[in-house]
Amino acid sequence: MSRIQQRRLHLGVFFTGVGPQTLWADPRSAPQMAIETFVDLARLLERGLFDAFFLGEGLRVRENRGRVHDLDVAGRPDAITQLAALAGATERIGLVATQNTTYNYPADLARRLAALDLLSDGRAGWNIVTTDNAWTGENFRHGGWLPHDRRYERATQFVEAAKALWAGWEPDWEPADEGRAKSWARPGAIETVERATDLVEFTATPTVPASRQGRPVLFQAGDSEGGRELAARHADVVFSAHTAFEPAAAYAADLRARLARHGRAPDSLRILPGASVVLGDTPAEAEEKAAWVRREQVTGPRALSYFEQYWGTDLSAYDPDGPLPDIEPTDAELDPSRGTISIERRTGKRALIEQWRQRAAAENLSIRELAIEVSSSRPPFVGTPGQVADVWAHYVREGVVDGFNLLPYLVPQALTDVVERLVPELQERGVYRTEYEGTTLREHLELGPA
Repeated sequence: MSRIQQRRLHLGVFFTGVGPQTLWADPRSAPQMAIETFVDLARLLERGLFDAFFLGEGLRVRENRGRVHDLDVAGRPDAITQLAALAGATERIGLVATQNTTYNYPADLARRLAALDLLSDGRAGWNIVTTDNAWTGENFRHGGWLPHDRRYERATQFVEAAKALWAGWEPDWEPADEGRAKSWARPGAIETVERATDLVEFTATPTVPASRQGRPVLFQAGDSEGGRELAARHADVVFSAHTAFEPAAAYAADLRARLARHGRAPDSLRILPGASVVLGDTPAEAEEKAAWVRREQVTGPRALSYFEQYWGTDLSAYDPDGPLPDIEPTDAELDPSRGTISIERRTGKRALIEQWRQRAAAENLSIRELAIEVSSSRPPFVGTPGQVADVWAHYVREGVVDGFNLLPYLVPQALTDVVERLVPELQERGVYRTEYEGTTLREHLELGPA
């Protein structure tokens, strides 16, 4: 029976680099920087037979009005360094590093990812992201050197260069008689790679051979036209934003049509939407817990900080449980310095603020209540373990997703719930593995050879 006939759900966990998703201030939260936290999490996920553990990456500490934004986790250790440590503490879980194509150098990043893949025995992955703002670029003395609409052009050239470097060692590179060999590798087995495009230029000789899975598994997280095209051309897995059934189905259909145009099979790419899940013993308990999560994620100071981005002024004197500020916003358009404002919201802020005022008045919402409503969405999967398992089984059987990349709201409790309560329900429905059948990340994802 083919995989399409008998679909199985794949699960990963995305541990964000910055942001309010994780309730780090909760007394039950594990330390956010301790290696013990990451080791315990990775081992927990192995017990739950997860495909991969993802680490986010922030290239600059976020700010608000020129000051470090310390209400959220401000930053974490380098992702590849963390995952290298986890490689020696785990046996099966895939290890995926978010790495940026705008400000990294292709030959250097390809080498570091190949080293992680080799040392983990074929468990590495690369979550490919881009950056368009000059604020991040200042950390690299580049500023806004790359226009927004060209970031995926560089990403495509970057990925193609990395793939060439990873293919630079012949599979039979080792000398026939290692004991008497006169050279480290068989002469001619290692190829120098040259690239000279408008956005990528280097000459380099790869320094490590391929792992057992061939190369790192490629993940891609962009949803723009350029992002979808990059995914269709090169990605093995897409980390999408579509969790509702109809949008997820439309996204899957669009992506598979693009795969066909690039000569790829429809089953050559896995679609894993990023999603939060809140479980309870009853539907009512789950809903109550989900509401608590949103309240904890959007505290009073966070709500004021969120709206300060739009008003362009200090709002700390306002009561977050009171009405919206009665002052007019500054004339300047939005400052993307925190790295969190989407392109479409960087202009037209006055119209948006007027919409918020009308909604707050109509629904009698305080500053904090409005921030909860507009700053981010409700967790998409809320219910008992059985309810969520039924929904996920329907999604995967209909082929609209291949699984989910979970964003935990509380570490480790939220993931312990999934492993101990949700995974058995999925297994009972026949849509989740009962043991690992391979050792590499590519094998976990049921992908063909690289």
